[in-house]
Amino acid sequence: MMVDLDITTSKKLKKFDEKIDEFRKKIKNSEDFKVKDEVFDTATLMALYKLSSKGYLDALGGTVSTGKEANIFHAVRTQDDELQELAIKIYRISNSNFRAMQEYLIGDVRFRNIRHTKKDIVLAWTRKEFRNLSRAKEAGLNVPMPLITNRNILVMEFIGKENIPFPQLRDLNLDTEQASFIYEAVEDFLVRLYRDAQLVHGDLSEYNILVDPDSLIPVFIDMGQSVTLDHLNSDEFLQRDIDNMARFFSRSQVVVDTNELYEKVIRSGLDHQ
Repeated sequence: MMVDLDITTSKKLKKFDEKIDEFRKKIKNSEDFKVKDEVFDTATLMALYKLSSKGYLDALGGTVSTGKEANIFHAVRTQDDELQELAIKIYRISNSNFRAMQEYLIGDVRFRNIRHTKKDIVLAWTRKEFRNLSRAKEAGLNVPMPLITNRNILVMEFIGKENIPFPQLRDLNLDTEQASFIYEAVEDFLVRLYRDAQLVHGDLSEYNILVDPDSLIPVFIDMGQSVTLDHLNSDEFLQRDIDNMARFFSRSQVVVDTNELYEKVIRSGLDHQ
């Protein structure tokens, strides 16, 4: 039997458009939608729709942050009769710095077979952050709980309260005692990430640490750059993470012996073998 391809295609497109329109209604801030055309392309909207239809989000809200490669949006869903806040991280395929991403992907045995097109690199990067967060969370580290990834979208726990994210470490006005308290948690994170999760963060700085303003407990974010210990540049990335933290905390008169901390982290991994 002959099938009219034009009719079949038309029906599929109509159904697709209906799904997209349905999801548009779930985007609370229409202005966000209008100004983020580079984020909400058709394929991304369809992926969001699929996540919504599976119960991973009920409504997408406003922008939480805009980075070099990704935008993060606040979202909510109902889970066990309770409203749960989520962070939806959407990597931009059109203008991500995929060449910089390659430095962290090449040498990672988990992603050795990806094609080197911009799209494939960004999609692999999204999966990479999901897997890194999962490893860190399984090791008991204070990172956002990742829920699912689909295409260039990462759904995870929202770090903040009532639609307001916790402040970045860089934005806090800390005295020496408070800075020392947070630094101890940072040092513990570096050791346990290396020893228990077998990862190096790779981009640790005062920009990638959120802090609960009440308890001063830090939460470590942005783990797309994180690499496994067998990565060619893992030692270099570890040293850079340590240097970044020493530089930041020195402003609050917290002295960090970078060589000693580096040896402590490396030794923890050797002792764990």
